[in-house]
Amino acid sequence: QVQLVESGGGLVQAGGSLRLSCTASKLTFSKYAMAWFRQAPGKEREFVAKISGAAVNTRYTDSVKGRFIISRDNATNTYLQMNALKPEDTAVYFCAVLKWYGTTDVQFWGKGTLVTVSS
Repeated sequence: QVQLVESGGGLVQAGGSLRLSCTASKLTFSKYAMAWFRQAPGKEREFVAKISGAAVNTRYTDSVKGRFIISRDNATNTYLQMNALKPEDTAVYFCAVLKWYGTTDVQFWGKGTLVTVSS
């Protein structure tokens, strides 16, 4: 069974930065596109960013463009560098394995890590 474990969440002041990490196991990592989603209190889960298996292509939702950077290494890790954080970025952030890069359909989910941005 594929496992995704997120880490790096926490409390940060507006304008600050956090780096989220996601470690995958039991997965041929380089074959799969990876993504980050988030779910704010009382809202639906939404797409944040994705990266192709070879790390050549990335895509972001408009609200995080220029502030967040998704990356991955050659091992099993996917990262989300979050800069210039805003209170509206407060959410549980989920790592996900996509069915393929051209979609946001998810094969596997992590359990999430909470990010709280104070004003």
